[in-house]
Amino acid sequence: MSSRTLTPDVIGLDQFNDDPLSALKQAENGAIAVFHNNRPAFYALTPQRLAALLAIEAAQQQPVPLADITLDDSLFSDAPLPTGPVPLGKFAMYSGWAPDADFLRQAALWGIILATPVAAEELAAFTAYWQAEGKVFHHIQWQQKLARHLQISRQANGNTARRDISQISRPDESIPDGFRG
Repeated sequence: MSSRTLTPDVIGLDQFNDDPLSALKQAENGAIAVFHNNRPAFYALTPQRLAALLAIEAAQQQPVPLADITLDDSLFSDAPLPTGPVPLGKFAMYSGWAPDADFLRQAALWGIILATPVAAEELAAFTAYWQAEGKVFHHIQWQQKLARHLQISRQANGNTARRDISQISRPDESIPDGFRG
């Protein structure tokens, strides 16, 4: 395992070559950085320091028994966990997902003013799209995405019903005044 050696003791390569043993004896933690051209060339360790580092590395590779792990009591509370169809944490969109009851108020807090609640068709289109995408988000993030989607789609729609393209138009049979034809 490679690791970075941090030491306050630094020496030049030429000085280290002159007397490496005395340089290591003077090292505070049994480690010294040997510099050449203002860059670390290598690190020198005493046998004791190397043994200590290898022992630390071996201890880190051992699995920690579960009995040694304790959790702080402040992580636990007597408040009941929320129940309902909304999973905790991040989740992929699923059929039957619905925003909270106060969705319009929350959207207003996010700066998105929605005049009408979510229609069943709008919610179905939203969930179908995101089910296919397979992305995972928290419940609040899904609600924010839904609010933004409704804002954009309703603005593009002009909040009016779309014209029926299957309807055949009827021409006006009267001739306007002033028309010469």
